[in-house]
Amino acid sequence: MVIPTIEEWGRKKCRSCEGGVEPLSVSQAEVYLKALPGWQLSADGTTLSKSFVMKGFAEAVQLIDAICGVAEAEDHHPDLHLTGYRKLMIQLSTHAIKGLSENDFILAAKIEALPKALK
Repeated sequence: MVIPTIEEWGRKKCRSCEGGVEPLSVSQAEVYLKALPGWQLSADGTTLSKSFVMKGFAEAVQLIDAICGVAEAEDHHPDLHLTGYRKLMIQLSTHAIKGLSENDFILAAKIEALPKALK
């Protein structure tokens, strides 16, 4: 199996997923995860997540806005959680299949490429 690099993931385009396909297996997700530094796989293998501590509230909202643009362009939308005014957690999953698809890794790579004002 060829493991795409973060750059290769970032060049891909999300494909529409309305269900009817199997989610990635935990072992497949673990292999793909190697290209995404700092991202974590949930214990059940259905979600990718990463947390950032931003400089402040405005910087956190700016990152959310940038993620929004990418998510809309890819038609694949993460769950975003802003707490403590500057702690942003991003969770990715393909809801239609109740697990992970390549779309989640593509979007994670594109999020990684965004500029971030971290603490």
